[in-house]
This record gives sequence, structure tokens and C-alpha cells, in this order.
Amino acid sequence: PASAGGKTRLLRELLPHIPRTFGDYYEPFLGGGAMFYSIRKRATGASLLSDLNTELINCWKSIQDDPVAISQALKRYKGFDTEEDYYAVRSASVTNRFERAARFLFLNQTSWNGLWRVNKFGEFNVPWGARAFRGWSLADLKAINHTLQGVNIFEEDFRTSLLKPKKGDFVYLDPPYLPISDTSKFSGYTERRFRANDLAELAAICQSLSARGVQWVLSNRDNKLVRD
Repeated sequence: PASAGGKTRLLRELLPHIPRTFGDYYEPFLGGGAMFYSIRKRATGASLLSDLNTELINCWKSIQDDPVAISQALKRYKGFDTEEDYYAVRSASVTNRFERAARFLFLNQTSWNGLWRVNKFGEFNVPWGARAFRGWSLADLKAINHTLQGVNIFEEDFRTSLLKPKKGDFVYLDPPYLPISDTSKFSGYTERRFRANDLAELAAICQSLSARGVQWVLSNRDNKLVRD
């Protein structure tokens, strides 16, 4: 893939490389969870999903806990279709976990390219995407809630998550893409940037996964550094 974003469009290319069945499933760069939804039934054990994006994990766990509360919180954004609306929400600060989750869903759906990116202070800074907010139906939120029952969701660094898989488990890795240039910021999904040394460390961890009998697939931008 050449751009930041979800993996829905790449699933056709990725799925043939994934085991038909495995034990526990690990996804330490969760994002939108397209892979989890596609292969969750192949796992005979637990699903353990994690990410370092605090707002993302709060959204997943909030839907897992109370989709009705999320639906209620989303109602405030009905008709918020203008650039002024977007920047007002972007600059707002909310503390209630369900209101935070609703704000996350609004910004993610209306930001430029559906991107989530923060500055070094952890502040969301993606410009308006000139898109209306489609919203989320309660039925869809309840369906996600049903799927997430029994799923383990953590805010956790990949280095910690990848200590846990054992022989027979499967790991899908979709780490942030490294910046194309020094001025590119597409690795900024959290205030802690994902750098070349992180990718090198992840590569070493992948070797240890293989040595432990853990199967894994990694997707990323195709260039010499990533291949090396």
C-alpha cells in the first residue's frame, strides 16, 4: 500500500497468506480492525487487539461496553456538516468516555482522507475533509458490540503485546508507515512517532515470533527500507 488508511481494500491480497485456522489472534496495530472482522472466526482461542492510540482504544472499548451510550452521544453531531462545525468539534475538549468516543467517530469520518493524526502534544490536527457526517446507526453499533463480546482490547505498545503469542497463534501487523520525507507526518497516529528504529525492532521481534512457532503477516509501504 502507498497511503495511510484502513486495510479493507487490501484484504483480497492479504487473506490468501493467512492460516485457515490458528489459536489466539493478536493485532497490535488495531486501527479500524478490518482484518479482525475478516478472520476472527478462524481463531480457536482468544482475540487480543491493541493500539497506542488512546482515543481509538477508548472508542473500541466504549462500543464494546455500551453502544446505546455512544448512540446518544452521537446525536449532538446531527447536521454538523460545515467547516465551521468541524473545527469547533476539533478544538473542543470532552472528558466523558462515551462523548470522547462519539467525537472520535465524528472527526474520523469528516477529516481529510479519514485520517487520524496528532501533533507532539497529542492534539488532533487533521484538516476538514469537506465531507458530511453520515453517522452510525444504533443497529450498527449494537452489531459491533455483539462481535466484540469476549474480545480483549488494550492500550498497549507492540513490544509488550508481542511477548505473549505462543506456538500456533497468529499475528497480523500493520504498523504506521514511515514518513515519505522529513516533512511528512503520516506516522503521527499518536504523539509518540513510529520511526525507522521502531520498524527495525519490530522486524527483530518478528524473527522471534517465527522462532517460537507463531505465524504472522505484516503489511506496509513497499520500499527498500521496509524490505530490508
